[in-house]
Amino acid sequence: GDEVLIGGLVITGDEPLTVVLRAIGPSLAAHGVEGVLKNPHLTLYSGLTAIDANGDWGDHPHADSLPAQFVPLDPAEAAILVTLQPGAYTAIVSGEGGSTGIALLEVYER
Repeated sequence: GDEVLIGGLVITGDEPLTVVLRAIGPSLAAHGVEGVLKNPHLTLYSGLTAIDANGDWGDHPHADSLPAQFVPLDPAEAAILVTLQPGAYTAIVSGEGGSTGIALLEVYER
């Protein structure tokens, strides 16, 4: 759909890499950001294939493995912990139910 946040990442080298992707919205309000995306949904793609998705970080199958420093501050924010093979990937942040607002997409090497 329209009005989504799109980010790309490339895993280089010959070995897989474990990364954490986060879609932050509600907790941005504590930093004075107005009009935040209240319930971000994060989908990770390899080419046209969705390989992982999350809406509320605690509902992700790997939520218990998420390092403490990467746990989102708000339960409505999204996080994915995944090991990726070398290649190009796309992350899309959308609003639950088509909602819009300001969000931040983050990618961290674990």
